[in-house]
Amino acid sequence: MKEVAIIEGIENTNFQHPAFLAKALADENRLRILISLGQGKKPVSRIVEELGVSQPLVSHHLKELKRSLLVTVERSGPFIYYELADRRILEILTDLQKLATDLLANRTTF
Repeated sequence: MKEVAIIEGIENTNFQHPAFLAKALADENRLRILISLGQGKKPVSRIVEELGVSQPLVSHHLKELKRSLLVTVERSGPFIYYELADRRILEILTDLQKLATDLLANRTTF
């Protein structure tokens, strides 16, 4: 019965906004950046260090995450810090990871 209520609640929803956010999440590096920012606000250099990827790549993905309103930017002197726009992003990523693990548990090819 609960599932029917959920379906009825979203069946007439405009999915343009969720699709916009889903597109921004459709990259492993962006997901890794979001998880990194889940530990708190950080400069690009720290994210580069933690993820072991190039600074231009991190900057590119941060630009996309900012454009998608998933991260915010704060200037402090010469430094630019990024942080999650909303803590619920981590909950969504956790749920998405659990779902992916469950759905793909027995899959052997992609």
